[in-house]
Amino acid sequence: MHRYQAGEGDRRAMLEAVGCSTVDELFSTIPAAVRGALDLPPAQSEEEVRREFWALASANAAPECFASFLGAGVYRHVTPAVADALLQRGEFFTAYTPYQPEVSQGTLQAIFEFQSYVCQLTELDVANASLYDGATAVVEAVLMAARTLPGRRRAVVAGALHPDWRAVLATYCEPMGLAITDVAWGGDGRVDLEALAHALGDDVCAVVVASPNALGVIEDLPALARAIAAAGALGVHAVAEATSLGMLAPGGRFGFDVVCGELQAFGIPAAFGGPLLGFFAARQQHLRQMPGRLIGETADAGGRRGYVLTLSTREQHIRRAKATSNICTNHGLMALAATIVISLLGKKGVREVALASHAKAEYVKTGLRAQGAGHRVQLAFPDSPTYDEFLVLHDDPDGLLARLKGEGILGGVSTSRFGAGWPRGILIAATERNTREECDRLLAALGRLA
Repeated sequence: MHRYQAGEGDRRAMLEAVGCSTVDELFSTIPAAVRGALDLPPAQSEEEVRREFWALASANAAPECFASFLGAGVYRHVTPAVADALLQRGEFFTAYTPYQPEVSQGTLQAIFEFQSYVCQLTELDVANASLYDGATAVVEAVLMAARTLPGRRRAVVAGALHPDWRAVLATYCEPMGLAITDVAWGGDGRVDLEALAHALGDDVCAVVVASPNALGVIEDLPALARAIAAAGALGVHAVAEATSLGMLAPGGRFGFDVVCGELQAFGIPAAFGGPLLGFFAARQQHLRQMPGRLIGETADAGGRRGYVLTLSTREQHIRRAKATSNICTNHGLMALAATIVISLLGKKGVREVALASHAKAEYVKTGLRAQGAGHRVQLAFPDSPTYDEFLVLHDDPDGLLARLKGEGILGGVSTSRFGAGWPRGILIAATERNTREECDRLLAALGRLA
């Protein structure tokens, strides 16, 4: 095969086409400190490269080598082996958007079942065919509220919304001219209702509240729903740990207009922080303003049940000016993973996972209380309800986590990554995957190393 190599004349022509006189001018936007030839090793054969990568991989410590209490938005739960076996079938691996219902009935039905499960979990009327992650789901909820209430250009956000989600929301709202007002949490880790009352007004389109929030605390959703409804805004209940819906009543029961968030906990491993799976459910009256696409059930000419792609309000389907979203997809493989796991668990199983996760976290909290008031690790909100994650205060969280890791324990997530406005400490998450022995190891290590 002939390999073409550009000559000096070609390079001059290309530079002239882009309006540059030299190669250095072309790359002038790159800082000088990182510009120049890369210091790469000599070329290697394919087999040599493969061996080098295997050597690098062997230095990794597998998650199973640690007792893990990591959370803060991505959670480790048991995934039945049959779920991965089904997910790896060729027809699921290769399926993308089911534009042709004649040949996509299986994919369409799977997504329809996904929507049905989301409606059951959230106690709302209609769900879309998934989003990328919890952060973009919250974005879509606020944008939908702005479309629904066009005269209102401000969103109120609970301060204990996950800071990464809050940052993504700001990225989308700023160019659209949507203002964001943050409401602080009180001494119990919950939304300060008095501060919320002051923040509400007739220019507010949406109020976003996470529960359990990024501090691990469960919010008073009924009280918040009443305040939001009185202001005429749309209430958005954001959920980062979806297994909590097996134990805690969702916002849909209390009058929230949208329940959205992250479904990663059902069947998607905590692999380097992703991939993730956003979900979005709303009341029937918001159907036409919902983002993305929905799968509907119908009957063909012979009266047989069938599934079709409907209400596809993405810009690729309709005029851009009328599109409700351009960032969402059916996220088919991830949605299928969650659908399989929820199907295997059933209603009883989802609740058992939630109760077991809550019990493990409460066991660790009880052990921390037993260590006494003078201990360097203290519960941040000892009297507030939590689900499977809670915050402990410590003056050197990163140092403590490093010491715990040295003993084979991933003790949680330091709030130092969230910024100066957050309490200094560690978010500890315990799920049904954590054994009693692991919980005891964590407590003993905290007692010695803190």
